Parts: sequence; C-alpha cells; structure tokens
Amino acid sequence: MTLSIGLILLISVIVHEVAHGYVADYLGDTTPRAMGRLSLNPLVHMDWLGSVLLPMLMMVSGASVWLGWAKPVPVNPRNFANPSRDMMLVALAGPLSNLGLAGLASIGLKMIPMWASVGDVTPAIVLCQQAVIINAGLMVFNLMPIPPLDGSKIMLHWAAQPVREMLYRIEPYGFALIFMLAYLGVLMPIIRLFMVPVIRMLV
Repeated sequence: MTLSIGLILLISVIVHEVAHGYVADYLGDTTPRAMGRLSLNPLVHMDWLGSVLLPMLMMVSGASVWLGWAKPVPVNPRNFANPSRDMMLVALAGPLSNLGLAGLASIGLKMIPMWASVGDVTPAIVLCQQAVIINAGLMVFNLMPIPPLDGSKIMLHWAAQPVREMLYRIEPYGFALIFMLAYLGVLMPIIRLFMVPVIRMLV
C-alpha cells in the first residue's frame, strides 16, 4: 500500500508540473519546452525535498494523507502577452490537473465494480480511492495562498497592491511557513477541511 501511495503521488506531482509547462507553452513561453520539462520522465522533475524527503517523513510519521511536489517548471512571464493573467492561468493548470486525475479515479471507482465477475477488483478499487484522496489533497494544498504555491500566484492576479506586496515579502519564507504549519499540526486539518467536500463531490 505504501508503494502504491508513493507511485500515485509521484505520477500526480509530475502531471501537475507538466500541466504548468503545457499551458505556459500554449500561452507563448517556450521555456518549459526548451528545458525539457514537457516530459513525464520522473528524473527531469525530481525535487529531493518535495518528491523524496517530505513523502518519506509522511510515511514514517504515519500521515493519513501524503503530500509533496516536483521541481517547479521554469516560466518566463515576459514571454506572455498578458503576464499577470497568463501567470495566473499557468498556476491554475496544476491544481486543475490534480482535480482531473481525481475525477478520472472517481470514474474508475464507479466502473470497476462492474468487472467483479472477472476476479478480485479490490486492489483496483483501493488504488482509485488513494488516487482520489491524494489528488484532492494536492489540489487543495497547492491552492493555499502561501508563496510559492499556486494559490499565491492565482491571488497575485486578483489581489490589491498591498496584498501583492505582502505576498512578495513572505515568498522567501514560504516553505518555512508551510513546514511550521505542518509542525504545529495546523496544515493537515486545513487541507482536510477543504478536501472532504471535493471528495464527496467526486465520489
């Protein structure tokens, strides 16, 4: 089960980053393509902190939901026709890709029982359940308005100037803030609060 969770998490964070890259490429920034980041090859997306260390810590701690991230796809906003709007769309692509994966897994949950006569479908059902939970968690996590998460980039497009300045100021400390919230036991309850309605909607 641990192996399947790790595999689903790895696939999900890679799809998340590739979605950023393809939207950036579509909107006129070829940087992700030039850097070889429009690939599903895990090696080009591996981030030792988000793809290895954090999942291992969650495994050891017995966390009920695993989170992580891949190496961010490089994007140059100067290549966009409308930098503020297009950066927001690029940021939004990642969480939407996780919602799409969760949606596909939820369809699997509805269809797999139809094949029960073929054999034991329990492992496939468990895999789909894990995929729904992990991708719902990744979507909610990445939509948090903490730099450099996608939620902060989405907020930058809509926020007033004072809020933008605040986000810019705290960006160097974003990951420290995330780990502090996790250490204080606040991060997962916040994520679960928004995960549960998403999972109920899908399943």
